[in-house]
Amino acid sequence: MQSFLKKFGLGLSVALLGATALVGTANAVEKQDGKFYLVVAGRQPVSTLDPAQKYDYSSRMVEQAVYDGLVKYEGNPPEVKPWLAESWSVSDDGLEWTFNLADNAKFHNGDPLTASDVVYSFKRTLGLNKGPAWMLSDFIDADDITAVDDYTVKFKLKRPYAAFLSFLPWWYIVNPKQVEAHIVDGDAGQAWLNENEAGSGPYKLGKFEQGKAYRLDRVDDYWKGFYDDSDKMGGIIYKLVRESAGQRAGLLKGEIDIATDLTPEELQQVAKNKDVEVSKVPALTAFGLKFNTTSEYLSDLNVRKALAYSFDYDGFIKVVNGEGKLQTSPFTDAIRGHVDIDGIPRQDLEKAKDYMAKSAFPDGGFELEYVYVQGFEIERQFGLLMSEAFKQLNVSVKMVPLTWPNMVGRAAEQKTSPDIMAVFATPVSTDPDAVAIQYHPSSFGKYYGSHYLTDQSLIDLVEKARAETLWEKRAPIYAEIQQKIVDLQPEIFGLMRNRTFAHRTWVKGFMDSPIRMTGEIDLYPLYVQP
Repeated sequence: MQSFLKKFGLGLSVALLGATALVGTANAVEKQDGKFYLVVAGRQPVSTLDPAQKYDYSSRMVEQAVYDGLVKYEGNPPEVKPWLAESWSVSDDGLEWTFNLADNAKFHNGDPLTASDVVYSFKRTLGLNKGPAWMLSDFIDADDITAVDDYTVKFKLKRPYAAFLSFLPWWYIVNPKQVEAHIVDGDAGQAWLNENEAGSGPYKLGKFEQGKAYRLDRVDDYWKGFYDDSDKMGGIIYKLVRESAGQRAGLLKGEIDIATDLTPEELQQVAKNKDVEVSKVPALTAFGLKFNTTSEYLSDLNVRKALAYSFDYDGFIKVVNGEGKLQTSPFTDAIRGHVDIDGIPRQDLEKAKDYMAKSAFPDGGFELEYVYVQGFEIERQFGLLMSEAFKQLNVSVKMVPLTWPNMVGRAAEQKTSPDIMAVFATPVSTDPDAVAIQYHPSSFGKYYGSHYLTDQSLIDLVEKARAETLWEKRAPIYAEIQQKIVDLQPEIFGLMRNRTFAHRTWVKGFMDSPIRMTGEIDLYPLYVQP
């Protein structure tokens, strides 16, 4: 290690994570045994490693690294690819799905991964009724997931569901033996899995230091192999750097290899460095300013419409330096069945004042709380735009920066959900049900359901569309759903921002896909070539 420091003329950058010393170098980090560790800098902590409890971009990024699913999304446009399941089939009536598993998959402790483990994992997730459970809970009972033999799993749905396969990439398989050994007071192992893992993925957990850094060690004999055959890749460190300025500085100094949350201006700056590459991919993600439609003032549809028509939508694009596109529907462009909605609000102060005059608060005179991610400059600037726009209606904005976990906590209850919340929402599927369900009561309590919008006609449409299997019948229902959501104005519909990441040129295998959440990276294909 001393010769390494002398060679590069380096000083100690960080010393943590047990026996591993993280050293500031021209190319990120070096483990004591000589293996390289990539440093990914993000703003959001990993709230849990339990794939059945919850997911956000940081948790899902790490969960996908330590666990495997039956299938996986890859590419642009995103496609469902075989993973643990090498092949699958569906019955003519759309009710039975059969998956044939790879016979060489194994968990990190050496146990073989079989059909019974898949059954256990799906039943556990459905039983907890958290995290991804909402995706399938209306369509399958736990008892209808069975192991035909060691490497064949069958799912029997209660009714056909065209989107079934598109949701499976986010259901990960846990090792039942490890989970069962750590159950406390009937908690299904949740407490233990918050900061431990029982997976079969390309990485295993090396160190979990909440609020600071999370080290993932590469599984050298990973059953599926790796894109590169280098034995110098030790793993990946996901490090919390809450300010984008800190991410930029670390990237340029070589203390960070990948930065996830740079501002548009910072991306332009780092792109000038010959040792940095910038990745840009159009996103499925939509940014919206979510209204709590049950709060004192925003329960009034006319107030919501007035605010929406007062907003400067061109400002959205200016804030992201042109790296985005305004929404023309609640469905982003790549969602199947997307239609442009005539009359989706754009700035029109005359209309805004007319709506305000029809409201219960024609003179304004009230304040709305706007909650956004602490240190996320783009969301702060969106708030300033909103504040300027609302002044024209005699409405003020109280800007409240919070950490993401605290924002999620606020949104979990109708009474505590803020008046307005900054939300980047990434559909977990390209199927339109993934977006439509965000405006259904089953999404209440989740960050993308912080609007608490209740409209029975909309609920009926969403339920009707998701139960239909023929696309020619689903398409017109989804067109009606999009129009209905715009009419109800549960948010200021914002923009589809390009997914942008900056990384050192020695980082290879970087593969982005629009299906991923803001700030989420597929860690599996990454390797270093110093």
